[in-house]
Amino acid sequence: MSESEPAIVLVSGGLDSATCMAIARDRGYAPLYSMTFDYGQRHRHELAAAERVVRALGAAEHRVIRIDLRQFGHSALTDAIDVPKDRSEAQMDRDVPVTYVPARNTIFLSHALAWAEVMNVADVFVGVNAVDYSGYPDCRPQFIEAFERMANLATRMTIQGRRFRIHAPLMTMSKADIIRAGSALGVNYAMTHSCYDPTPDGRACGHCDACRLRRRGFIEAELHDPTEYA
Repeated sequence: MSESEPAIVLVSGGLDSATCMAIARDRGYAPLYSMTFDYGQRHRHELAAAERVVRALGAAEHRVIRIDLRQFGHSALTDAIDVPKDRSEAQMDRDVPVTYVPARNTIFLSHALAWAEVMNVADVFVGVNAVDYSGYPDCRPQFIEAFERMANLATRMTIQGRRFRIHAPLMTMSKADIIRAGSALGVNYAMTHSCYDPTPDGRACGHCDACRLRRRGFIEAELHDPTEYA
């Protein structure tokens, strides 16, 4: 990888994707193009956070892709379903929660692949994690590996000799390790948003899976948590 090799980074506005973008920048990928999805989620705070993240980390271009996953529903992030609160670690590890959005990462990576082909970019970064996560099947290494294999059969870019690569640098890291890594790279986590069920003014609920994992991560990393909890 040369220092001038471009990359696309999927940025949700959360802690993980901000760290992922900082890692891509630190590895010398440039320019960085960022992609965020307005997919019909029930609040807009993470979209505002994504704008803050890409400005701070220096995206050359930022695309907000609008799709409506509310058409399919069956997720507490897009439908009128209560967000689970105060689940134990055992519950998070055992079940796929109702906050899972069906096929979300497949849809997101497909859009990134289309933009990558148009831009002639071979590298895409995504902040999925298979250690401290809520049990989503599309955050596992098997999924990322399978999508990359599919992508290298599916596009003109790859048929013409460019190999498409998905980078998931956070895959095997704990939340504490992610926070330590991002802090070392200068990520200001106060600009990120993780909560599934925030108050109208954007404060985190402190009780959903995302809040509990985030809070525990800062405690284990022995770093200040800048999150404003309700």
